Amino acid sequence: MPWVKAFHLIFMVTWFAGLFYLPRLYVYHAQAKDAIGIARFKVMEGKLFWGIMTPGALLTLLFGFWLWLGYGFNGGRWLLWKLILVGLVLAHHIWCYLKLKDFQRDQNRHGHVYYRWMNEAPVVLLVGIIVLATLKPI
Repeated sequence: MPWVKAFHLIFMVTWFAGLFYLPRLYVYHAQAKDAIGIARFKVMEGKLFWGIMTPGALLTLLFGFWLWLGYGFNGGRWLLWKLILVGLVLAHHIWCYLKLKDFQRDQNRHGHVYYRWMNEAPVVLLVGIIVLATLKPI
């Protein structure tokens, strides 16, 4: 199980790297005025979402499920709360996808400040997940 846990953590870091960076790209994209810059952001955002974030998310969930099976379905209440936070991370991932589609269609309706705030959401979720997974306080 140590290798499964290692891969779970590796892909979680990959996923969160994308969750931290994509909204930052949205900040800059929302500020961009020139066609070349806007086109460049569209390419970067698509590659980040489909090439790094989504594979990271799927593999994190796969190895997390494998860990859950390996430990006999018993995790206590801390695991329930961790899974609730993971559900919120998935919701943020979906939000990133919806914003990606808006930018791809040139239909962004938000300014850079909105994306700066949304850039902070995964930080809060990551702190909660790490605290629950390491301390198992409940």
